[in-house]
Amino acid sequence: MSRSIIATDNAPSAIGPYSQAVRAGQTVYLSGQIPLDPASGVMVQGDITVQARRVFENLKAVCEAAGGSLSDLVRVGIYMTDLAHFAAVNAVMESYFEQPYPSRATVQVAALPKGSQIEVDGILVLE
Repeated sequence: MSRSIIATDNAPSAIGPYSQAVRAGQTVYLSGQIPLDPASGVMVQGDITVQARRVFENLKAVCEAAGGSLSDLVRVGIYMTDLAHFAAVNAVMESYFEQPYPSRATVQVAALPKGSQIEVDGILVLE
């Protein structure tokens, strides 16, 4: 099976040796997004709600570059440095998705790149 690289200027460039997303067949694997502003490459300032919105906007841009949308995500992985923010992140996620929601795992981690409080990755399946 061939694979193709998905890239867009509407989401932050990769900050390491990886792609924003990789398509294999009808499945697109989205790398984790942290709350970087795509234009400046700088972390957005604000609380977890502000950071989560930026992350989902970045994921949305990568989904669109792949020819899909957030509604095509079948799995989401959320990594947070403090699970006390679980309810706030849920509220933000709910504003970006409708039922049926994708499957999801949420885990607390010790640290994330650039001091981010949240990182989200996903798996997208295209029609």
